Amino acid sequence: MVQVRPFRAIRPKSNLASQIAELPYDVIDTNEARNLAKDNPYSYFHIDRSEIAFDDQMNPYAKEVYQKANEVLQQFLAEGWFVKEDKPCFYLYELTMAGRTQTGIAANTAIEDYVNDLIKKHEFTRPAKEEDRMNHIRYCDANTSPIFLSYREPEAMQQIVQAWKVQHAPIYDFEKYHQVHHRLWVIDDLAVIEQITAIFEQVNALYIADGHHRAASAVKVGLEKRENQTASAESEYFLSIIFPENELHILEYNRVINIVPPADFFQRLAEYFTVTPTTQIKAQQKGEFKLYYNQQWYTLTFNEALRPNDAVNGLDVAVLQKYVIEGIFGITDVRVDSRIDFVGGIRGSEELVRLVDSQKWQVAIAMYPTSMHDLLAVADAKQIMPPKSTWFEPKLLSGLLIHDLETRSK
Repeated sequence: MVQVRPFRAIRPKSNLASQIAELPYDVIDTNEARNLAKDNPYSYFHIDRSEIAFDDQMNPYAKEVYQKANEVLQQFLAEGWFVKEDKPCFYLYELTMAGRTQTGIAANTAIEDYVNDLIKKHEFTRPAKEEDRMNHIRYCDANTSPIFLSYREPEAMQQIVQAWKVQHAPIYDFEKYHQVHHRLWVIDDLAVIEQITAIFEQVNALYIADGHHRAASAVKVGLEKRENQTASAESEYFLSIIFPENELHILEYNRVINIVPPADFFQRLAEYFTVTPTTQIKAQQKGEFKLYYNQQWYTLTFNEALRPNDAVNGLDVAVLQKYVIEGIFGITDVRVDSRIDFVGGIRGSEELVRLVDSQKWQVAIAMYPTSMHDLLAVADAKQIMPPKSTWFEPKLLSGLLIHDLETRSK
């Protein structure tokens, strides 16, 4: 059973929340962050992408960059732009996009639960990306970005969440990026906090939806602090926002390939797919793909008799990898091969057309989204999904909640 506990968040003053909150550090590049923050001294990118304080020649992984992140964090606190909660609380974070609403509980989750696989994973992580966020945590002495978790929500929790939202006013209420409406409530009633804590004690597992690198980095820093005897009660936990799995929305994660298809391309595709020209640009069901090549869309319908009865190998992304990306184009490691790239569904199939018509890419393939059912099945089986299997929307904004590890003086 999982350990979930309240914490004393560092968070924006209510009138500054919309100006501070920003997209996650890993969905934009340095130049995008610099442009978004240049006229906004409150932007969280000054902390989360602190390399924007330097010129383009600066190594974004230099210690001066992480020192700058902490310097700006301390400045935000000194100016009163950030405040720290007086007592441990839970928080409700609601996001509404295109008429769909999801509400998560922001809380501390336990390093021990991650180590013991009660917080389940479905992706591999890369050491270089881990080290970047580990340094950010070390220098700031804080979990500066939340991990996006999911769970099978008990009905009792749903009732508590809905009742609190109805009976209390949110402290933040604003719209930002892609017309997403963000609201956040503080749960500071001790009796309700105890109820939430007790319900989580009956939950069998939590699942990482998004943020595997952030989670691994937070855990490794916590274990490191144990090892060097600088741990605190806070550093045994890390910042998460936990959403019911049935409220989450996964978009497709599309592919573009920069290899000229072989002369027998369509004949080889026909060994595994029914191939038909189409005017549709979005896959409608599992087993269906949309191919854009030479200014024409095609529907590829997979031969289901070939689909493995396996949580991972039966996924559409695995089928595409085996029969097309590797089988036809010869790309075996999509993590490092520069001849393939990935386009989040939020950009739409129109972005695939633009990329191919620009002749920077030769072929685009639009996917049908992986389901939450498939994600949980892979995690429960202790297996790993193929790279770039899921794109969650809406994105949780960073800068609304920070978890202080309270080990700086140790």
